[in-house]
Amino acid sequence: MAGHSKFKNIMHRKGAQDKKRSKIFSKLAKEITVAAKMGTPEPDMNPRLRTAIQAAKAQNMPKDNIERAIKKSQDAGGENYEEVRYEGFGVDGVGVIVEALTDNRNRTAGEVRSIFTKSGGNLGETGAVSFGFSRVGAIEFKAEVATEEEMFEAALEAGADEVETDSDVHVIYVDGESLHEVAKMLEDKFGEPNSANLIWKPQNYIELDDEKGEKIFKMLEALEDQDDVQNVYANFEVSDELLEKLDS
Repeated sequence: MAGHSKFKNIMHRKGAQDKKRSKIFSKLAKEITVAAKMGTPEPDMNPRLRTAIQAAKAQNMPKDNIERAIKKSQDAGGENYEEVRYEGFGVDGVGVIVEALTDNRNRTAGEVRSIFTKSGGNLGETGAVSFGFSRVGAIEFKAEVATEEEMFEAALEAGADEVETDSDVHVIYVDGESLHEVAKMLEDKFGEPNSANLIWKPQNYIELDDEKGEKIFKMLEALEDQDDVQNVYANFEVSDELLEKLDS
């Protein structure tokens, strides 16, 4: 569908974030704690932690919250979170990938499976969906930091594979291994990005009418509302009109 951003269909968080700020802060804090625990509590020496802090800042998470989450990673006897990926299908065979951080795998699996089932979908085996997605880096900047042409030229020079621009954002796609290198080059030119993450990018998209589109969005919102779920990705497209209606 010409003229609209597939990225908005990949990352289903914009509207939900505004409505559920405290829950988003909790999820961001969990990622910061896990990133700091897996590496070092120094962002300059820990790319994953730096990325997590950037995401938190983009959501206006208070500095105190960020520092508390980092400190929590150093506390003896703190929670241990496991990274888990779930894959399944929604309406019309739309592929859905769910990334979670959990301290109770059985609880999270049961709740995620229940959401798929109640939404008319089904949970599949690991690999059932992800083979149709590419694991790539995605760097997001606000649209006002550069024109479409300026961002495209800078991204190409930095080694990016693809640039997608709409009225709100520039999204630069890069090879996963070069994510932090390219992000740093673009940050030096345009300032700190909104985010720089590894994502699951669909290789192909399923077009849905508005009725089915609303159903899949409700399912994705229910998944994102689950406390342990960090990210949700899906391979579908809907009309600009439905996106505007859901964002309003």
